[in-house]
Amino acid sequence: MDDEFDRPCPQSFNLADYVLSANGTADNKTALEVLGQDDPETRSYGALRSAVAGVAAGLLAAGLTSGNRVLLRLGNTIEFPICYLGAIWAGMVPAVTSASLTRIEISELSRVIKPDLIIAADGIALPDTDVRVLGSHDLQRFYDLPPVPPELGDPNRPGYVVCTSGTMAGPKAVLHAHRAIWARRMMIRDWYALRPSDRMMHAGAFNWTYTLGTGLMDPWTVGATALIPRHGTSPEDLPALIRSAQATIFAAAPGVYRQMLREFDAKPHAFSKLRHGLTAGEKCPEETRAQWEHHTGTALHEAFGMSECSTFISGSPHRPAPPGSLGYPQRGRHVSLVRADGSDVGDGEPGICAISGDDPGLMLGYLGQPPFEEDWYLTGDEMIRHADGSLSYLGRDDDMMNAGGFRVSPLEVEAALLAHPDVAEAAAVEHEVRPNVCVIAAHYVAVGPLDEAELSAHMEERIARYKQPRLYFYATSLPRSANGKLVRRALRQVSQ
Repeated sequence: MDDEFDRPCPQSFNLADYVLSANGTADNKTALEVLGQDDPETRSYGALRSAVAGVAAGLLAAGLTSGNRVLLRLGNTIEFPICYLGAIWAGMVPAVTSASLTRIEISELSRVIKPDLIIAADGIALPDTDVRVLGSHDLQRFYDLPPVPPELGDPNRPGYVVCTSGTMAGPKAVLHAHRAIWARRMMIRDWYALRPSDRMMHAGAFNWTYTLGTGLMDPWTVGATALIPRHGTSPEDLPALIRSAQATIFAAAPGVYRQMLREFDAKPHAFSKLRHGLTAGEKCPEETRAQWEHHTGTALHEAFGMSECSTFISGSPHRPAPPGSLGYPQRGRHVSLVRADGSDVGDGEPGICAISGDDPGLMLGYLGQPPFEEDWYLTGDEMIRHADGSLSYLGRDDDMMNAGGFRVSPLEVEAALLAHPDVAEAAAVEHEVRPNVCVIAAHYVAVGPLDEAELSAHMEERIARYKQPRLYFYATSLPRSANGKLVRRALRQVSQ
């Protein structure tokens, strides 16, 4: 098994072909079930491969060529992963973006991505651009086109783009190579313990990168069945779906587990087929983990990662994380803890988590910036390494926030708030509203307190819902250091 996982990536490679073809799964095996309706929507591996290759043919017939960038503006539907894989199959580079981004946000991103085509569903904001737009209804007509073979090539060539908040006042477009999917084998081994016989259920939306990777690409890579609840399914309905769909692995963000556990308190739930749960996206409270294990009798395994490298630290069924820790660096990952001067720290000493530039899952770089060619990528996350090699998370060494599993830069929120004509200064911070539950809070300086409904409407136009503050605090001034730098940490303890 280890020899299989440790083989180098083939030199002639295509991410989409590897996901759908390398596992040798029979065409008639179910690849996907969309749950929560009387007649669940299903796709077999054969139908999925045919649709993906058909989309590739359609994009080529539409005039696109290898290396062209395709901006995806699709909703929580199966068209999203099919289009994503279809573009990669043809050698194009799809850019994955949240459907909740506003026109202002997606216009800003589009100037960085520079797409050659936009594929969009009705009702989703489009950028201010003259780039050609293809409707999702046109996309569906591609499914039945004669398939084209996948474009094989250097595994280090650009494969896809995901977007993340950065330390600048705006999101970053992260460029990944085709080899990124090969590196996810380390997650399959050292987080999921995923088998071809598994039925993996992910509680997220099709168009969330966590779902796209953990809920779809990885199960398909090994020939398992992916289970996705239909759009609009509430956390309270998930326990019944886990049981009725006979899910063997369940994955969700910690916030979803917290909401599900409220339902568990009302009545017991037993899952005869479930082997374990998975969680990522934000730090999972130990209380949540303990409650899940108490109610279900199954373990909850956490993973830590980021858009630039996906998950690379985790616990697993064969090596559970010690209490209070994130787990261990996955085998094959190149991770270190360093001081500010770049020197390694010893066990028990706080350090910044760093990923080697040789790590197979590390990004190629950010669009609009030079390729990443440094020896180490500093994540900005402070951790401690224990004697057994496990790592515990201490927090960020900057002011990044976490909103329901999405990392959000305070500068994005502050820039949107400062666009209000009556706001003179702004600061965004995480605010703990109850133990282990944080929301984004905005502190602002103005001539007087502003109407919160007006502020909310202003922010609604400018940034996605998950980035918008849930709390607003008026102030006559904001705390600053001697050199005038905003001190956000001084605002985190402000009470309502």
